[in-house]
Amino acid sequence: MTKATPSAIATVDIINARIPGYQDLQMLSINQEGMIEQILPMGTVFKRVPSPDLQVLDVTGDWISLGGVDLQINGALGLAFPELQADNAHLLPKISQFLCDVGVDGFLPTLVTTSVENIQRALTVIANFIQSQKAGAQILGVHLEGPFLNFQKRGAHPAEYLLPLTIDEVKRVLGDYAAIVKVITLAPELDPTDQVIPYLRSLDITVSLGHSQATTAQAQNAFELGATMVTHAFNAMPPLHHREPGLLGAAITHPHVMCGLIADGQHIVPTMLQILLCASKGLFLVSDALAALGLPDGVYPWDSRQIEVKNGTARLPDGTLSGTTLPLLVGVQNLVKWGICDLERAIVLATDAPRQAINLPRISPNQPANLLRWHWDEATKELTWQRLFS
Repeated sequence: MTKATPSAIATVDIINARIPGYQDLQMLSINQEGMIEQILPMGTVFKRVPSPDLQVLDVTGDWISLGGVDLQINGALGLAFPELQADNAHLLPKISQFLCDVGVDGFLPTLVTTSVENIQRALTVIANFIQSQKAGAQILGVHLEGPFLNFQKRGAHPAEYLLPLTIDEVKRVLGDYAAIVKVITLAPELDPTDQVIPYLRSLDITVSLGHSQATTAQAQNAFELGATMVTHAFNAMPPLHHREPGLLGAAITHPHVMCGLIADGQHIVPTMLQILLCASKGLFLVSDALAALGLPDGVYPWDSRQIEVKNGTARLPDGTLSGTTLPLLVGVQNLVKWGICDLERAIVLATDAPRQAINLPRISPNQPANLLRWHWDEATKELTWQRLFS
């Protein structure tokens, strides 16, 4: 993550803050380099000797968190990440800044199923950008959502580019860019040899199960082999069944598996989200946002097809749900607005939990103070947020 801009702050104590994972009110001490120096209970604050240039920000019980991390985002500002090439690479800094402006600290550009040539070209552009990026939401790696998906659960992924799940095909897709691929979504039942997941884990790539018809036994086997995530829970997988819990049932009962979920109210209705939130602690929010993120509703090109965006939901002409155009933090606000999640957990689902899923630290000392302030208005029943030190 980038550091908070040193020129924007002096030494600052943020007092009377609620912080996810901490009891009672806390103080965060931010140094001149824009780093979190200490997090202390308010009862110990007055035992400190303040520095002469200390500024104090009293947030009066508001919540303070790191910015969001979006592990599944397909594009923004009219650019789909699989379509990245040299002549549109200039949009990546604009997208990174846009995502920072909507509260995201880091993200995984997600490459949905397309040709190997398109994947390689996009990976080349992203790898070059990572080397030079200085501002905006940081690219933390790449999420390959496909092309190793079950044909029957492909959803909006084009069938002609699906590939068999073999080590040779995985090597062909990754090419020279395995080091920047952070997550890969695959259907584990496509590999009867059980060799691919251990191979991917040997490359330090997180394996997420999705777009899959996996049975409970097949999913459990995949978790034993090293898969630790599930892509957009409920979507593109068999529904929970009382005699065959399937992939989702195996995931939410596993102590070390985390499931991504989309809280736009369309991919999963609020009642089912509430069931999922009651059943599992291993959850995190994703946006699954498409290239039209940041653009108004309308009809937009999507690979060789078109999507229609209405009220932030994108569908193919046949009605197939293809994604959303709502930013990540709208999911936090939705969960609270629908009354199915308390404020602390909703914030965690977009900030700490996705970091946990890819082994990044939660809010703690010695991290850049890229902080969000969340305010709950009791009168209007609205949750709002703002960046601090921006």
